Amino acid sequence: MVFYLPEEQGGKEQEQPWILPTRGYILKEIDISHHVKEGCEKADPSQFQLLKVLGQGSYGKVFLVRKIRGVDRGQLYAMKVLKKATLKVRDRVRSKMERDILAEVNHPFIVKLHYAFQTEGKLYLILDFLRGGDLFTRLSKEVMFTEEDVKFYLAELALALDHLHSLGIIYRDLKPENILLDEEGHIKITDFGLSKEAIDHDKRAYSFCGTIEYMAPEVVNRRGHTQSADWWSFGVLMFEMLTGSLPFQGKDRKETMALILKAKLGMPQFLSPEVQSLLRALFKRNPANRLGPEGVEEIKRHRFFASIDWNKLYRKEVRPPFKPTVGRPEDTFHFDPEFTSRTPTDSPGIPPSANTHQLFRGFSFVATNQNQEPSVATVAPSRQERLRGDVVFSDVYELKGEVAQTATSIWRRCLHRVTAVEYSVKIIDKTKKDPSEEIEILLRYGQHPNIITLKDVFDDSQHVFLVQDLLRGDELLNRALSVPNFTERDASDIICTLTKTVEYLHSQGVVHRDLKPSNLRYSDDSGLPECIRICDFGSAKQLRAENGLLMTPCFTATFMAPEVLRKQGYDAACDIWSLGILLYTMIAGFSPFASTPKDTAEEILAQIASGKLMITGGNWDLVTDSAKDIVSKMLHVDPHQRLTAPQVLRHPWIVERDQLSDRALTRQDAVTVKGALSATYAALRRCAPAPVLEPVQSSSLAQRRLSVCARISTGSQLVY
Repeated sequence: MVFYLPEEQGGKEQEQPWILPTRGYILKEIDISHHVKEGCEKADPSQFQLLKVLGQGSYGKVFLVRKIRGVDRGQLYAMKVLKKATLKVRDRVRSKMERDILAEVNHPFIVKLHYAFQTEGKLYLILDFLRGGDLFTRLSKEVMFTEEDVKFYLAELALALDHLHSLGIIYRDLKPENILLDEEGHIKITDFGLSKEAIDHDKRAYSFCGTIEYMAPEVVNRRGHTQSADWWSFGVLMFEMLTGSLPFQGKDRKETMALILKAKLGMPQFLSPEVQSLLRALFKRNPANRLGPEGVEEIKRHRFFASIDWNKLYRKEVRPPFKPTVGRPEDTFHFDPEFTSRTPTDSPGIPPSANTHQLFRGFSFVATNQNQEPSVATVAPSRQERLRGDVVFSDVYELKGEVAQTATSIWRRCLHRVTAVEYSVKIIDKTKKDPSEEIEILLRYGQHPNIITLKDVFDDSQHVFLVQDLLRGDELLNRALSVPNFTERDASDIICTLTKTVEYLHSQGVVHRDLKPSNLRYSDDSGLPECIRICDFGSAKQLRAENGLLMTPCFTATFMAPEVLRKQGYDAACDIWSLGILLYTMIAGFSPFASTPKDTAEEILAQIASGKLMITGGNWDLVTDSAKDIVSKMLHVDPHQRLTAPQVLRHPWIVERDQLSDRALTRQDAVTVKGALSATYAALRRCAPAPVLEPVQSSSLAQRRLSVCARISTGSQLVY
């Protein structure tokens, strides 16, 4: 164990390189071999199979590994590997400190250490594998969270910090990158390399370390800090999650420090009074006036947390706002593909000096209940996995002919090698598109009878393979335009089925955003409404903001709502717009905004923006007035006046569809109609640049961190 002795109590400075003096205290090394409990098996690198790279820093890597021997054989862990030779003296001490703290803490919202061991050249920490990735990645994708989301994360975080503080530990590196999500969506704090141990409320720490933007003023001015510094960082994290920006950030390190010490907090007025009150209480530059120094009870009593049942929260009985579900236990969709695409190799470390190796004596550790830990993902390796490592798509399925192709994906048929059942597989190029959102949505909601079912997921270094039901029926619009005797009642049955499915998605906070004809298919040739399937969720989004707005335009022909064309925020109303386009085309027999393949992009865009619809003549003289009414309201140019899914289902045209006419509607040539739609899409694609997917590092949040390693973060270690 590492601890501090005052110099007057015998803590005299010595010559060994592992002894580090600090402001009247001498760091002494104590053998901690007693942490290895009798009857527990010590670990070594040979007991772990490398599966994926989860992260990498200047000191080493974090791997996803599977235990291949021992009582916990088959369990998945995160293995943090540090190279001794590349660690400076202070970093060596901090690595030992991190191991000691992890061995000491036991809390539901703090990552658990299962094993610690060393070789001549490396240190190994075997930790929980948290399949949900880190909060930074989620924040990078969503920009900001709702107040209810933030309340949940902060409440769990407050309990974790309180536990650390009760042990005399200052965390000192609170930021989204160090907060991981488990498979249910609960948080766990990780990376204790900068934490300070053996500090009580009468003693201060003086190290200048952490990430500048999250540092408390007393850390920046180096006048000494206590656990109160963590509550300032708690406030910075809260501000960032709610606004998508940092409260104090300059163009460089010096300006950022000056802002932390002197700048007035700019409080966004869209934040609730409770949020503003808590932020102001946390951003007190005098630690004595800040909320939190007297313990977490001060935080709990604040009215922002009035709705939290703290006992239920601690027992994980409060449902997280976001569940990062994945397919198989070893899937890594929520981790940066920059790392997961690399080949996992643990190269031999350069042997350090003898004194360096001596510093880490007693590093080995085995958790006494490592075979009972419920938070660790467990999967029994199959014979194929034991022989080849990870199972790959071609081990299980045989690829057949190509079905369709886009700029980012290819659809092909595939045959299961054992059952001989035929499926379709969507092969996504990970360098062009992040598939994580699509996978999550399909896993959560694919059990709905009118949503395509995701059967299996495979991930390699370049592609993700989504194995799905093979839909053997025709495209919905193809059938509607070609089947003889298609009636108004048939159209109502179809729209009813689709709207019920869309209502289900919207009630779960999901918008599809690409309900074009090719994504609406029949599962077989019966043509029954119950056989309709909504497929291709590549543009779908799980809504997070309280106002429901989405800010990423998706471009799909005439199925684009006008607010998308104006590049404004849009919400679930865009799905209703797309269903309105479908309904108009089924009744009229042609597209509302493009009638021939020769229509120009300018003409199409002008027609959409005008909001004018032709609902007279032709088939419109054969249908009811309620049909004209519902089409007009589903295609209203103002999304706020457009019908919602529940309103569509309550409309008389749906409710009273049994009374609708059975007169056959006339149609244009199906090829001509589809040609007009295709021409519209092609014209629009030429006029508007397609959105380009960039990695998480390219997000505005990540851009702020590009210089962290070089100039902002001091003393930082490898983050998992």
